[in-house]
Amino acid sequence: MKRFSIGYRTLKTAIGAALAIALASYFSLDYYVSAGILTILCVQQTRKKSLHAVYTRFVASIVGMLFGYMFFEGIAYHPIVLAIMLLVFIPTLVSLRVSAGFVSSAVIILHLFDAKNFTFALLQNELALMAIGFGTGLAVNMYMGDITKELERYRLRIEALYATIFKEIAKYLREGDSLWDGKELLEAEKMLAQAKALAYKDVENHLTRRENDYYKYFDMREKQLEIIERVLPKITTLPVIVQEAQLVANFLDELSQNVHSGNTASLYRSQLDAVRRDFAKLPLPKNHNQFLAQAALYQFIEEMDVYLAIKMGFKGLKIKK
Repeated sequence: MKRFSIGYRTLKTAIGAALAIALASYFSLDYYVSAGILTILCVQQTRKKSLHAVYTRFVASIVGMLFGYMFFEGIAYHPIVLAIMLLVFIPTLVSLRVSAGFVSSAVIILHLFDAKNFTFALLQNELALMAIGFGTGLAVNMYMGDITKELERYRLRIEALYATIFKEIAKYLREGDSLWDGKELLEAEKMLAQAKALAYKDVENHLTRRENDYYKYFDMREKQLEIIERVLPKITTLPVIVQEAQLVANFLDELSQNVHSGNTASLYRSQLDAVRRDFAKLPLPKNHNQFLAQAALYQFIEEMDVYLAIKMGFKGLKIKK
């Protein structure tokens, strides 16, 4: 059973609905309770989605009033006429790409149907309901909690997972055996997906900003994880442990202690060059198994160079203290 909790969106929906109804009642509007419904329909997960919701619902409601006037006043206020109107109205909303506003427009249309007389006063009443309902929904949704701390928690956890992965690989290269089950790889993949979704939500909460440094960071880490997953089977199935394995293990140990958001990739690429030079000084393989092991290790350091190059392309995060 999921833990009971009241989130920001729930709180904003409750406050917004109550406020909209109170305002509509204060101005003595007919069907004033409907203002709460319109507000509820406009409270979305992000500011951009809320703006789009208001747009689609406003346009759909205006079109709905036009259709209501034409069908009800032009033909009759009858359920069959309502059904015929909806058969034409819904495809119209789809063609206008505002079908998400159907429920809001249906509220307005049913007001017209119930009134059975389209007057200027009724038009004013419905426009006022829309202004209060949509306006309140938009207003309460302008407040969005700061998610930086949550993004930071994701960052730190993902970096810890990467550090563990490198340590486990280094351990295998030294000992030739490991009980590691690779669960950190699966967790890192899951955490990255969640972190990117959260970072994208932050982008949607800023009306003028189209990018987020955390999103770029997690995207960069995701690309690095693809490299690790690609090369891991080769490095963990060495037929024999050769001298080169110790050099790679030392490099991974140091790298595992410096997995962070800063950009020090150039330093480790230099160290990787040193590992290559040390490789060249070691004896040539004496048998086929040694050849396969050395080839796998050399391929691994080439992949790690790509791993670090990806990090170099990232300018770094500005961490708030």
